[in-house]
Amino acid sequence: MGSRTEWDLAGTAVVAIECQNGTLGDDVAIPALRDAAGDLVDRIDEVLQAARAHGVRVVHAIYEGALGAANLGTEPLWRHIGPASANWTPGSLPTQVLPRLLDPADVVSPRHHGLSPVQGTELLPLLKNFGIHTVVLVGVSVNVAVLVTAAAAAGEGFHVVVARDAVRGVPPEYGEMVLENSIRQVARLARSTDLASQWQAAAANAQVAAR
Repeated sequence: MGSRTEWDLAGTAVVAIECQNGTLGDDVAIPALRDAAGDLVDRIDEVLQAARAHGVRVVHAIYEGALGAANLGTEPLWRHIGPASANWTPGSLPTQVLPRLLDPADVVSPRHHGLSPVQGTELLPLLKNFGIHTVVLVGVSVNVAVLVTAAAAAGEGFHVVVARDAVRGVPPEYGEMVLENSIRQVARLARSTDLASQWQAAAANAQVAAR
């Protein structure tokens, strides 16, 4: 991505972080996060639809439960997530991507440990294998998973963009502070409507160049 508006669509992927029933659906592990979501799912859906329409790959990074592991981690957040997700297993309702956000062509990358999709997982190597160099992040939450993923992806050489109206933190005003004061240091911030228009323009330019 040579500038703020130049996109190599084939080298771009949207990574939807934990956009699943157990985080943004009815049976949630952290109710405060779902309650703060507001129109988040609508904004995520807009980004994913625009991505698919313009040849941008969509990858869902989900948490499928600890598979009975006794040691979930030392982070205090596990005191809340551990008991609430104790019965989560691969394919169970809480671990499934929200139906409206899932397309058969999407890639689903599960994990069974940690608080972010990138700690000891295959997500970033998988993206590199796909030829991806630019990652757009949507989902939850800005408090930990989005922040850690943005920093880790940037550290691995990816260009990182965070769709600021398609992510959320708890409380929401704190999420905005993290975006402005932390994530902005490792990623570009963009709004979902701007991404859609930029991708549309990039696709049109590619068609003209191919003639």
